[in-house]
Amino acid sequence: MKKLLLVVLAAAILTACNTNPKTSQVTDQDESAPADVMEWWKDARFGMFIHWGLYAIPAGEFQGERTKAKNAEWIMHHLQIPIAEYETLAPQFNPVEFDAKQWVSIAKNAGMKYIVITSKHHDGFCLWDSEVTDYDIIDVTPFGRDILKELAEACEKQGIALGFYHSIMDWHHPQAQAIWEPDYNKWRGDSLGNPEFPQYYENYLKPQVKELMTNYPTQIMWFDGEWVPAFTTEMGKDLYSFIKEMDPEMIVNNRVDKGRQGMAGMNAEGDFAGDFGTPEQEIPDTGIEGEDWESCMTMNDTWGFKYFDHNWKSDTMLIQNLVDIASKGGNFLLNVGPTAEGLIPAASVERLQSMGQWLKVNGEAIYGSQASPFSRPDWGRYTQKGKVVYALIFDWPTDGKLLVESGDQSFTKASLLDGSIALELQAAEGGIVISLPSEAPDGIASVVVLE
Repeated sequence: MKKLLLVVLAAAILTACNTNPKTSQVTDQDESAPADVMEWWKDARFGMFIHWGLYAIPAGEFQGERTKAKNAEWIMHHLQIPIAEYETLAPQFNPVEFDAKQWVSIAKNAGMKYIVITSKHHDGFCLWDSEVTDYDIIDVTPFGRDILKELAEACEKQGIALGFYHSIMDWHHPQAQAIWEPDYNKWRGDSLGNPEFPQYYENYLKPQVKELMTNYPTQIMWFDGEWVPAFTTEMGKDLYSFIKEMDPEMIVNNRVDKGRQGMAGMNAEGDFAGDFGTPEQEIPDTGIEGEDWESCMTMNDTWGFKYFDHNWKSDTMLIQNLVDIASKGGNFLLNVGPTAEGLIPAASVERLQSMGQWLKVNGEAIYGSQASPFSRPDWGRYTQKGKVVYALIFDWPTDGKLLVESGDQSFTKASLLDGSIALELQAAEGGIVISLPSEAPDGIASVVVLE
């Protein structure tokens, strides 16, 4: 293919050139650069994950066979579809209903502050016009539009930060996991590595990362697939340095290296690269002192769209998960899996609308908050901003009395966050007791402000 013939040249050009405007700004304004590049991300607390690619077409079923796995985006591996057969999906990928403005509006109305989308998942298909492969949305689909460019423009107009999920492993590339076709996961059990993986890393993976960072105003690089044996911790540290040299303010997850301990998502002890941990489909039991982290979760069971997955979490669960995560000092990256036509499923939109409505009233207790200063109560969670503590109540007390911790703080004022009423409080053993109205202002999580 024409672009593959230019791999070496492209890599050389990309290494020599750096036109990222964000990097130039940091270089020119070192003295005014923020002391902690993570601050905006931690203040945001809530983001949208988007898993979208060719796998949205089979939507969990290929040639009459349904995947038994939860994750529809892994269908190429789980049903052991040969590369040539999987490639036939590309000419079918024509998401004419895709509207970047609408997607970003859905995220913004949900109260989300950033979006992370799959630039390339494990199947190797790219959602932008990559210079080192033809296996992308411009060259092999009838759609022929740069999804990432349109999304970047919509994010910029609506004030939403943009990040890219990028797979380190690649089932389509002959110097990566394609060597095990069609059992692309064979290496996982046998600890096998493609001997040509270093060439893939230098001439394909790194140039693509450079493209994403240079051509789009991204603020987060979110990696996955780092567990393949051929990818080493030395490569991970090199990739992290490569990114930070281009843009010191780029936020990079810990899957850029090899330290992650399973789905719990946090690094083992040792020297590993990455700016934040990545718990997957779970929330840590407690806050993690001195560590930044983000729990990524699905709304049903799958990341990519699966037409027969109707196991949706309730809006109550999703809002209370957000509260739980914020109370422990973490971020919540909540996934949507758009259809092959380019639509975010209605069930996802409905739940996001509910979350947005709750955050319009109660977002003060989430955005910019820190982890709870107190132990986890039976009735809900706490968050904090400076000396102000927020009590987020899941189970409204039937007797109208709420016992809250006070620690070494002297609270003199309590009120409902919606501003409707000031509340009486009095000292009690173990803290203070707040007198509440008979009915909760919100059936999912009501907020009391303590000052």
